Amino acid sequence: MSRRLPPLNALRAFEVSARLGSFALAATELSVTPGAVSQQIKKLEDFYGRQLFVRRNNQLHLTDVGQTVFSVSAELLDELATMTQRIIGGSEQTSLIVSVLPSVGVHWLSRRLPEFLRQYPDLRVDLRLEEDPVDFFRTRIDVRISYGEHIYPEFVTVPFARDRVTVMCAPALLSSGRVTPGAPELLADDDLIHIAWRAGFSAYPTWEAWFQAAGHERLVRSERGHKTDTSSLAVDLAAHGAGVALAQYLLAGEALAAGTLVAPFASALELPYQYCAVHPAAGARNPTVRAFVDWLVASARADL
Repeated sequence: MSRRLPPLNALRAFEVSARLGSFALAATELSVTPGAVSQQIKKLEDFYGRQLFVRRNNQLHLTDVGQTVFSVSAELLDELATMTQRIIGGSEQTSLIVSVLPSVGVHWLSRRLPEFLRQYPDLRVDLRLEEDPVDFFRTRIDVRISYGEHIYPEFVTVPFARDRVTVMCAPALLSSGRVTPGAPELLADDDLIHIAWRAGFSAYPTWEAWFQAAGHERLVRSERGHKTDTSSLAVDLAAHGAGVALAQYLLAGEALAAGTLVAPFASALELPYQYCAVHPAAGARNPTVRAFVDWLVASARADL
């Protein structure tokens, strides 16, 4: 049975146009004219008998059929490029695009990643700090590190760490008497560092929940304390003596080991969701993606 396949040049022009959102930008990447790109798109639309793009406010947008074609064609072209590189590419370096939540990227992944890179000296990583959600295909992401197993249901999601939070502070706050181990009721509202979680980060533990777990019901006056919308900044503020933070072990591991942060209370709260490595289905056939995800799981297990 013969295969009915779309014209490859037209498919390539379509994938680049969809990824960049512009015929002009696609023309630059392909070293042709915008008119030539437009002709290739028309050829592909004639092949499928469907419209693939619509223009709104002078921008290209995919139709439902276009999104279907793009999601499949992007993976297929990536696989073709990987296969070609493997066969004729010689010693050219392999690349891996990793998108990660800012706090996890700065306070954990960037400090562990050199270990992985030592195992793969020819690999070059493009590390991007981004909030959820991200567009895998338009930005050609290989692996996304996100919080929550539910964020990308259409992709392969591998949970690798369920973190915990507890009160952490600089040792100087203990010696000053501002923090008394075993007495959570003595923590002053003025010393509490609050994290204003962004819209995509629902169901994080609150100070009220931690006090309740510590056996001390309390209504916290958040306006009296410091506030940040980034958990890694809360860790840094606490480590430099600005107050006490409800901090994550994954992000504060090095500071705890170095003694710049201490955890003076036994009570800890588990985060409701796990950190996950997410990738398109085609990534399961990419040995670099598989190796990176396996390393993430092992590294997080060792740290937690």
